[in-house]
Amino acid sequence: MLSILHVVGARPNFMKMAAVHRAAEGRIEQTIVHTGQHYDAAMSQVFFEQLGVPPPTVDLEVGSGTHAVQTAAVMTRLEPVLDARRPDLVVVYGDVNSTLAAALVCSKLGLPVAHVEAGLRSRDRTMPEEINRLVTDTLSDILFTPSTDADANLAAEGIPTARVHRVGNVMIDTLVRLLPATEPERLCRRLGLARPFVLVTLHRPANVDDPAALGPLVDVLVELTDSVDVVFPVHPRTRAALARLAGAPPAALRLLEPLGYLEFLALERRAALVVTDSGGIQEETSFLGVPCLTVRDNTERPITVEQGTNFLVGRDPERLRREARRALAAPRRQAPRLPLWDGRAAERIVDVLASRTAW
Repeated sequence: MLSILHVVGARPNFMKMAAVHRAAEGRIEQTIVHTGQHYDAAMSQVFFEQLGVPPPTVDLEVGSGTHAVQTAAVMTRLEPVLDARRPDLVVVYGDVNSTLAAALVCSKLGLPVAHVEAGLRSRDRTMPEEINRLVTDTLSDILFTPSTDADANLAAEGIPTARVHRVGNVMIDTLVRLLPATEPERLCRRLGLARPFVLVTLHRPANVDDPAALGPLVDVLVELTDSVDVVFPVHPRTRAALARLAGAPPAALRLLEPLGYLEFLALERRAALVVTDSGGIQEETSFLGVPCLTVRDNTERPITVEQGTNFLVGRDPERLRREARRALAAPRRQAPRLPLWDGRAAERIVDVLASRTAW
């Protein structure tokens, strides 16, 4: 039986890996290595439990650090694991530091790599994730893409088409499977959310590390509370930045600890508007038909702008204010039907992996 080793490190990886792991059960021998890039229970353990994924076989426990420190720690701790186990294939996901580190180690050990969610490009090399995407795709032997723009990006970079397989959006597989298990009404009652609400996530350094950028964004969110609640599950990095900004988090905002997948999905599907700088949330809101304002100048997921519900507002607080008011006043649009966002992307991935003639 084919043996594969999944490498995951951060919560966006977990949803993608969960779908592939589930589709491969009984067909492929599987090992899960968690690098520990996201290491606390709220950011990691609860996701494995809610997604129905078995505990990792190996936890590298690398923890936090600069990009260089974190990437190096994953590489030095992962290399002996891969050298001892020698799987037929290593599967990496998305664009986090763990993804890049695993691809680099595999390239040195001569182990083939499959990259799930390959080919996405923001064309902004100031984003660490963009560098991770570029290098991982260059080193990968099999590239699973979610959309036609990803195929075009890889072709323009000289990646042979025989290595590229468009399978669709694997993260939507997990959303489709677990959406019925969410309990939005019960959660809203528990949180005391009687009014329409805006759901916020901000974690990118360009938005949260500089008080001159974060302060005006927070001011707009506080202004919105005159007509809606603003619910803000706060990443640890962002919570520290908010404390530095004002000495204490703004009382008007409903600040929550990081949520599990089911809880966040429950709020997401009931939100009147989502404000985010997350790539995956742009996709989830497009699938759900929830208006989304992305606090970035660019996106590696242009399909969410072209065919979904996503709108880029940059880091301009006035534009955020204007577009938030407009979105809250507009009628809710029907969720778009996006190509290959059908809950079966992981099945297509496993079919390719199981057919060794395809790679």
